[in-house]
Amino acid sequence: MLELKNLSFGVNELGQKKEIIRNVNLSIGEGRLVVITGPNGGGKSTLARLIAGIEKPDSGSIFFDGEDITDMSITDRAKKGIGFAFQQPVRFKGIRVSDLLRLSAGEGYSAAGACDYLSAVGLCARDYLDREVNSSLSGGELKRIEIATILARNPRLSVFDEPEAGIDLWSFKNLIEVFEKMRRDIKGGSILIISHQERILDIADEIIVLRDGVLSEQGRKDDILPGLIGTSAAVSACRKSGAGKESHNA
Repeated sequence: MLELKNLSFGVNELGQKKEIIRNVNLSIGEGRLVVITGPNGGGKSTLARLIAGIEKPDSGSIFFDGEDITDMSITDRAKKGIGFAFQQPVRFKGIRVSDLLRLSAGEGYSAAGACDYLSAVGLCARDYLDREVNSSLSGGELKRIEIATILARNPRLSVFDEPEAGIDLWSFKNLIEVFEKMRRDIKGGSILIISHQERILDIADEIIVLRDGVLSEQGRKDDILPGLIGTSAAVSACRKSGAGKESHNA
């Protein structure tokens, strides 16, 4: 499904090139839930943006379903079946929740379907369909609405950048249930999540560890997770709280 070949990306800081992603090679097959984790500043969110097309690599290639999409825009990648959920969802003044769901679902949109998508993320359609996606919504509400749009789109590859960031305990528990259901329901598609949270790591089929822009580990959850618990790659404090804290990773 997704293959990255020798992918590198950097930024200029004070006249010097700073490498963020360095020669990353990885493959994600169909029907998988994969979590990318690692220390803060390790390049996880940057890698997600490269996959979505928000950033362009300095070198290397990105293949999706065997097609080279390296130079494709984020819009064209979305048309190919790549969905992306931001760490901090965008607000849209003048656009209602129902508008976003209609755009996401396309011709398959229905009022009943919109209710199902919102219900899946713990929101009452009657209270939210006519709400504007603006500053009147909390961070947790915006996050859940954005995830509902991904459910409505049903992309081949769903990419979530730290979905737990800035949401409350109840929302986080509900979020885990949404991902578990998505994992049960996926057939030809796959889910890629950027996360520190042990509870999200625990539902993965596969875990990828990114440190200093380099892929340092990749394998089955049962093989990788025990070595991460208690390290900076898996925030052990969240075992008890389950609540996400907003962060700003590279």
